[in-house]
Amino acid sequence: MSIEIGSIAPNLILSNWVQGTPTNIDQLKGNVIVIEVFQVNCPGCFLYGLPQAVSLYEKFKDKNVKVIGVATAFEDYDKNTLENLKLLVAEGKVIGETLKALKQYGKLVQGDKLYYNIPFPIAQDEIIKMPVSITEQMIKEFIKIYFPDYLSLTDKEKEDLHNRVQQYLQNKDYSARTFELYRLRGTPSSIVIDKQGLLRYSFFGSEGYLEGAVSELLRNG
Repeated sequence: MSIEIGSIAPNLILSNWVQGTPTNIDQLKGNVIVIEVFQVNCPGCFLYGLPQAVSLYEKFKDKNVKVIGVATAFEDYDKNTLENLKLLVAEGKVIGETLKALKQYGKLVQGDKLYYNIPFPIAQDEIIKMPVSITEQMIKEFIKIYFPDYLSLTDKEKEDLHNRVQQYLQNKDYSARTFELYRLRGTPSSIVIDKQGLLRYSFFGSEGYLEGAVSELLRNG
């Protein structure tokens, strides 16, 4: 299953809440919802994505806007862990490449701590172990989700893509449920859901459109 822009946004698939009151999409209808998806070992998330989400939260917290942080993992599974997420929330400590980058840019306090607080609820994406055997159905489903132009390819291109996807899935250790459900391309990513519970935007990276998108949905419903 995956979701398209304009479709009803399904509930997030989460394993642990580490900050704030547990909630989900179906409990927040009537609000514009922003899901900020990040990885603990992701410098761009802490330099751009999360500061943007924090700024948005502070600006719109009294205007029917709800912000939720979701920590995911599609790489560096030894660093993007629940334990390191808890360390971030409890003590503000960052690790790995995030620590190196923030130190380089002079963005740390007390040696290894984040220079800002994250005020909104934060949860861990559900990360599951991939099966040992990759089935043909799994390959087809992956292609359907991530390569919508598959049917327009030549037979040779289809065969090459099939082989690449099969190799990718065979080498993949884990699957991040919410990250893949919403067809995200990487982190930081921002998912924006309107007051009716429809997925309206999915931004990747520091594109700078988030505040404008939220303002539009507040005006137009």
